[in-house]
Order: sequence, then C-alpha cells, then structure tokens
Amino acid sequence: MSSYMPRWCTCALILINISFYFFPVLTIAQTEASSKSQTILQEADLDACLKEALKNNRRRPASRYAVEMAEARHRQALAGYWPQISAKGGYLRMDESPNFLFPSSTMSLPMGGSLPITIPGVGTVPVSSIDVPAQDVKLMDEDNYWASLNATWLLYDGGMRKGYREQSSALVEMMKQECRRTDLEVIDSVKRLYYGAVLARQLHQVGKDTLARMGATLNLTETMYKKGSGAVKKTDWLDNKVMVESLRAMVALLEKNELMAQAALANTMGLPWNTSVVPVDRKMPFTSFMDQLDRLVGTAYQFNPDWSKIEAGLRAAQGAVRTAKSGHYPKLAVTGQLHRWWNDYDGGLATESNKKGWTVGLGLELPLFSGLLTHNKIAEARAQVAKLKEERFLLKEGIGLQIKDTVLSLGAAEKSHQATLEAMQAAAENRDLNVRAYQHELVETEKVIRAQLIEALMSAQHYKARYDHIALRSQLSLVVGREVLKKIQ
Repeated sequence: MSSYMPRWCTCALILINISFYFFPVLTIAQTEASSKSQTILQEADLDACLKEALKNNRRRPASRYAVEMAEARHRQALAGYWPQISAKGGYLRMDESPNFLFPSSTMSLPMGGSLPITIPGVGTVPVSSIDVPAQDVKLMDEDNYWASLNATWLLYDGGMRKGYREQSSALVEMMKQECRRTDLEVIDSVKRLYYGAVLARQLHQVGKDTLARMGATLNLTETMYKKGSGAVKKTDWLDNKVMVESLRAMVALLEKNELMAQAALANTMGLPWNTSVVPVDRKMPFTSFMDQLDRLVGTAYQFNPDWSKIEAGLRAAQGAVRTAKSGHYPKLAVTGQLHRWWNDYDGGLATESNKKGWTVGLGLELPLFSGLLTHNKIAEARAQVAKLKEERFLLKEGIGLQIKDTVLSLGAAEKSHQATLEAMQAAAENRDLNVRAYQHELVETEKVIRAQLIEALMSAQHYKARYDHIALRSQLSLVVGREVLKKIQ
C-alpha cells in the first residue's frame, strides 16, 4: 500500500497541472449559449476579425463623437476672431401716443424795446413782452416697428482668444489620441481572443487525443490483467480507469471553454450573442522578436497615445495660463449699428432723420481691480502646468519600465517556447516507448499513465508558451503603438 500511494499521488498531481495549463485564458466569457442549435458559426482569419471589430465595436463610435465634440469646441474658439453680427426687429404698441408738454412762458423783448400791436376796438398798443401759453406736442403714433443690424469686432483682448484656441486645439489632439488608444485596445482584445480561441481548440484536441490514448491503454490493461501473465493487476486497471474518467470530465470542460472562447471573440467583434467565430488558423504562429530595447523606448514617445495625450494636455494648460493673463490687459472693440424705424406720424420724434441711420463706435474696457481674481486664476493655471510636467516625467519613466518588462518577458517567453517544444517532443517519444514496452509487460501501468499525462502537460505548456508570446507582442503594440513595431521591423 505504501508503494501504491506515491504512484497515485504522482498521477493526480500531473492531472492537476494539466488542468492548470488548460484553463488559463479560456475563461473569457461569463455566460453560456442556451442551445448549440441556436448558435451561428462563422469562420474567419485574424485580419477579417480585426476589420469586423473595427467596424462594429461600439467603443469606436463613442471615441469618434468625442473627437467631433472637441473639433466643434475648437471652431467655437475660432469664432472669437470674427466680427459678431446680429439682426434685431420688433413691434411695439403703446396705450396712447407719447407727447411733450411745452410749459407756458413770457418772452420779453431785448434792449427794453416794444412792439406795436393793434387791438380791435382799442387801437395800437406798444407791448414789451409776449405770453406764450402751454403746448401739448405729440411725438409719435402708438404703433412702432423697428429693425437694427448690430456688429462688434474685438480688436485686442490681451491673448484671451489665443489661449482659448490653444486649449481647444489641444483638446482635439487629446481626443484623437484617445480614439487611437481605443483602436489599439480593440485590436489587442481581438488578437488575444482570436489566438485564445486557437489555444482553446488546441488544448481541446490535446485532451481528446490524450483521452483516446488513455482509453486504448485502459482496454489493453483490462486484457492484460485478465489474460496476461499476472504482472498487471486489477488495481492497475482501476487506477487507469479513474484517470480516464477524470480526463473525460476535463475534456468536457475543455469543449465548453472552446465554445465560449469563440463566442467571446464574436462578442468583441460586435456580433450578436448567438454568433460564434471559429478561427481559420489551426496553430499559433511564432516569430522571434529581436531585442532592441533602447531604440524601442526612444521611439515609443512619438507613438504612445498616453504620451501624446499628456503632451496635448500640457499645451492646453499653457493656453489656460495665457487666457488667465489676459485678465490684466485692456480689451478694445469696434462697434457699429444700422437702424430703421417705422411710424405713421410725421412730426415730433418721427422725422425722416430719426427713422433711419447708423452709428460707429470704439469701445475700451480696462480692468482696474478684481480682488486678485485674475492673479489667482494665473496661479491656478501655472500650478496645473507644473502638475502635468511632473506627470509627464512619471509617464516617461513608466513607459520605459513597462516596455523593458515586456521585452524581457518576450525573451523569457522565447526561451520557454524552445524548452517546452523540446520537452513536448521528448514526452511524445517517451510515451511511445512506454506504450510499446507496456504491450510486452516490460513497464508498470503507472509509468504508461504518467507518460501519457506528462505528454499532455508538456503539450499544454508549449501551446501556452506560444500564446503568451503572442499576447506579449500584442501588449507591446498596445504600449508603443503599432507604428513603432512596423517602423522597427
């Protein structure tokens, strides 16, 4: 019994390790299709998946609308350089006609003179002053129609409009970089899920092949313990059967993971929930990556979306400083107006010279004291610039460290790829030799089972190493932008 337990524990440990390598990157989605008959299968290669994802993914339209909003804000800022022209018009009805009451007065002749005035029945009488009675003068009719054309052109603003223009222009660039970041993330997700689906299919196939071989070994073990020389016992057959049934349950889970990987790929491409995409590729490619860390880091700052975004944010903050400083300077503007007034009355104020005309003016606004409001706005804007400069420094170091980590991981992944490839080939040869020896009762059952499980484990490790290498290359493209890799390669 003491020799039986270590063999059982060894095989169980190998089976657990196989599960560990089978299940990463396969639990991609959280829901499962209710029926296979409702699933629509589509076969596509990586390029077709990328085109479909960039066409249908809902994150891209949101990013594009953000760019359109920023461009509209930029055009709003540019509108300040143009004259502002507006037209007004209206109708006014008063309860009664307005009037002007001229008060009564007495007019005295100058120099003490007098005027002869003839009064009937009295004769001629000299008069030295004249009494003028009060007069009620009508100014206009009750109904009035008016229209005007007004224009204002800001000539000098102390840099306010330029500051707004710099801020809005930088905002456009920030949104474009955010849009490019979204595209890179969509591409990265599709690439990972595409090859994740390929890996899921390969691991499912490894499970089925291992199950088939273990089933054949189980039949052979049963035959040998019943009709053989007695070297193979029923306990060996039971050990083998436990492993076969455990592996059968694992294969069922691998099948489910393969289906879910295909469904997750379709979901990322923006396809309906009942659609699954089957990758055309049956194997994952492997291309060695040349170590060019210094050049890669040096060039990454030209293409990394986050770096370009913080550079644009810094320009926007500097524009905000300029806008805040404009509060210390005067503002000069030219104003003009054309007006027309319609009134049926021809006297009072309703004369032809008053009914139409134009005006031109020059206005000046000079800030004198604002309770240090402008001073503190400038201080806030300058602090924002300093903050972004520090964040840019942190981002620069972070990008370099992230690229270094990815490149070193790629080197380790390439070594792991070569080592697992040789291990897989050796495990396949070892399994073949053990099966042949077992047919002649030269090895124990436990060694045959372990050899088959180890082959499955080594195959899973190798395929996982290939996937890790692809995922790291995709991550590098996400960090530096695809343009850098294209330029270097």
